Amino acid sequence: MGKIEWAMWANEQALASGLILLTGGIVGVAGQFRGWEFAAYAVAAGVFVCLLEYPRSKRAKGTSVERTGQYCFTVCVKAFGPLTRNYYVRAFLHAAICVPGGFMLATVLGCVCLGIASLIYLAAAIRGEHWEPILPRKDVRKPVAESIKNPPQNPPPRPPPEMRRKPAKELESSAYDNPIAVTDE
Repeated sequence: MGKIEWAMWANEQALASGLILLTGGIVGVAGQFRGWEFAAYAVAAGVFVCLLEYPRSKRAKGTSVERTGQYCFTVCVKAFGPLTRNYYVRAFLHAAICVPGGFMLATVLGCVCLGIASLIYLAAAIRGEHWEPILPRKDVRKPVAESIKNPPQNPPPRPPPEMRRKPAKELESSAYDNPIAVTDE
């Protein structure tokens, strides 16, 4: 059985919870609910979490698929060094960010989801995982094989070499002899 990469699941959970927190905050501010200041905080926290979690980490094994436009966010996250690479820091950061969201109904769902992402990040940190950026690879071109440079001249299906037509230099020798007798009935 393969080893589960918990950080991958935590990243997806945290990104979704950042969007949920942002949406709940917008609803709370737009509705001018009681305690709308917590909703304004949730908007800022949701944007921060989304910016932090948008770049995916490189997987330990297999292929790592980056998100569209992730490179510029990767550079920003990578610039903070160990603060963003360490999953213990992310777990405690998300746990601290989600607390004020629990004081308002519009942001409770985002708060709970971010708390779950925090627990998953803590599990990833305990198992020794860390954030590694997916950097663009330089494509190394292999030399083209000789058979690819010179493709076949005649289309398939190709007859065996002894059955192929000869070049049309001499009209008599280039005629194709059909080995099967053809009769008209």
